Amino acid sequence: MTEKEKMLSGELYDCGDVELITRWHKAKALIKEYNNTDTTHRERLDEILNQLLGGRGKNLWIAGPFFCDYGEHVYIGENSEINHGCVFLDCNKITIGKNALIAPLVQIYCAYHPVRASERIQTSFSADEAMMFCKTQSAPVTIGDQVWIGGGSIILPGVTIGNNVTIGAGSVVTKNIPDNVLAFGNPCRVIKEI
Repeated sequence: MTEKEKMLSGELYDCGDVELITRWHKAKALIKEYNNTDTTHRERLDEILNQLLGGRGKNLWIAGPFFCDYGEHVYIGENSEINHGCVFLDCNKITIGKNALIAPLVQIYCAYHPVRASERIQTSFSADEAMMFCKTQSAPVTIGDQVWIGGGSIILPGVTIGNNVTIGAGSVVTKNIPDNVLAFGNPCRVIKEI
């Protein structure tokens, strides 16, 4: 099993793997170009997103700066907006439905590390490696249709947010959120049905 296959299946994996690092560097180059392209050059911005993202619907707007790990694991539905300064750690699949509003500085994390240092620290590596990487695991994040994620919110690995949900600004979403609710807080909890 490759390190990428381990990553996508939720097993411990080495993020310093050559295949993963190669895609990571490609994504960083595409992100740099995207973030530095004039916002009036929609055709070029769309071309870059087509190379970066795993899939996307029509009328997607991502306001730079935007950051992600690999890009190819991000899927965003039609008529959605990702506002300034969002960070998507797509070490697993991030799926965002249609008509989504992702406010500024939202962070979506698929990656996590073992709590015990002895399980996360990689002690064997070759002398020609530039960095030593820690072991990582991942879990997908799914966000439904017609969802608004308020500014500065953090979505943790493995979380599913249902359809027609509003997440209040500054929330830390640690558990699944059902359809048709307003939820906020740290940790995020359902406040009322909407």
